[in-house]
Amino acid sequence: GSPLVPRVAKLIEGRLGRPLEPLDLWYAGFKAGSRPEAELDGLTRQRYPDAAAFAADMPRILAGLGFAEERAKWLAERIVVDPSRGAGHALQALRRGDRPHLRTRVGAGGIDYKGYNIAVHELGHNVEQVFSLYEVGDTLLAGVPNNAFTEALAFVFQQRDMELLGLQKPDAATIHRRVLADFWDTWELAGVSLVEIATWHFMYEHPEATPAELRAEVVRLAKETWNHYYAPVLGGKDELLLGIYSHMIQNTLYLPDYPIGHLIAAQIEEHMAKQPAGSLGKEFERMAKLGQVTPDLWMKNATGAPIQTAPLLRMTEAALKALP
Repeated sequence: GSPLVPRVAKLIEGRLGRPLEPLDLWYAGFKAGSRPEAELDGLTRQRYPDAAAFAADMPRILAGLGFAEERAKWLAERIVVDPSRGAGHALQALRRGDRPHLRTRVGAGGIDYKGYNIAVHELGHNVEQVFSLYEVGDTLLAGVPNNAFTEALAFVFQQRDMELLGLQKPDAATIHRRVLADFWDTWELAGVSLVEIATWHFMYEHPEATPAELRAEVVRLAKETWNHYYAPVLGGKDELLLGIYSHMIQNTLYLPDYPIGHLIAAQIEEHMAKQPAGSLGKEFERMAKLGQVTPDLWMKNATGAPIQTAPLLRMTEAALKALP
């Protein structure tokens, strides 16, 4: 419901040169890099012909993120890299002595740029998982408050994937576009999350509902949420796009963790920007070791304030003013 939504939508409309349509819910133009993806595919496939090559490069990647050399080596020794059958994920270890697994797609010619980008994201999860398992003060506090926090910390790694390839650091305009991409993604995922939350309310209130009745309710909720928040911006009536996500029901109430994770990531990035250069590794470790306390307490210790929408909104406002 932010008044920034129609302003970002107007910018997207200008970039596309046409009125927005429902499928522009997934507009990805802000993420376009300065290099063609085919060129990036060539770079990553050459560097990472298989999963073992990525595993061998983890100490360098972690050092590039600001972790001390010994700490980077210590982390890499505690993470296993596997080829994934799907897009990729991070499998958490729940017992000290076990190791979390990083999984990403490895094609016939090696890891393409998309697979590399996902691997850097999953590495963020794994590093958090190592710290929050081995370094918390009490094993009963192992972990983070919920999945939104591990997503946020993974986003912090993922944002720096191009620099870790040895390419030029992003300029101000690129950073502003990233912010707008995060804002648009958060807006999209917020609607999906509202549908899932309402769906679970329905299931609790109607425990005897049949699959057909559940499907009908998801369809109704998707239309209702679309018509209220999205149709005024993207057009269309009774669109079902907010009801198609495979996470829903299968991964119980996971979807809300994505928009909240974007909000937390923006708050962490705003905090990081105030720290001395080269502090990311130290600050990441400090945050990841806070443990599974309540969400606002974690954020207060991490950034000095409870979870807020304000940082992402501030960053979006600044990006809108800065970009033509």
